[in-house]
Amino acid sequence: MPTPVEVVAYDDAWPQAFAAMSKHLVNLLGPVVIAIDHVGSTAVPGLAAKPVIDIDVTMRSPEAIGAGSTALVAHRFVSRGNRYDDGVWAFAKKGSPGQRVYLCPPFSDTHRRRMIFRDQLRQNREMADAYAALKRGLAVTFPFDGDGYTAAKTQFIAEVVELARRI
Repeated sequence: MPTPVEVVAYDDAWPQAFAAMSKHLVNLLGPVVIAIDHVGSTAVPGLAAKPVIDIDVTMRSPEAIGAGSTALVAHRFVSRGNRYDDGVWAFAKKGSPGQRVYLCPPFSDTHRRRMIFRDQLRQNREMADAYAALKRGLAVTFPFDGDGYTAAKTQFIAEVVELARRI
């Protein structure tokens, strides 16, 4: 059964949920972790989002991703694969809120773009509000199509990242 695309109002508990998830991931993955970053809409105060905490875990090497993947699957994360052939491996775990963990190789361009996008939305309320409006509209357009919903946000995200590069 398809999962509904649900965009909800910002929840002040999301940063604390990220902190707890981050601590668990450090304990689970160990010293091969370089950094753990809260990315995605739940990382932007006040921004409406799907109730899923997106987490980028930068690993010390591409080889460390294999062992990290095994550890995540052993702890009830579902592998979503290397969806964009960028060396980043995705995992999901249901809950309230849900979790999406991305194991990233060092110097990942995908991770760098996510951080730029997040930071731009944190710094520009008007841009964050425009993104929230887009997301709410797409949730109506793609009520049971998460991939369609995500793909339809691509142009907006690319424009924000490009704008940041020009600043």
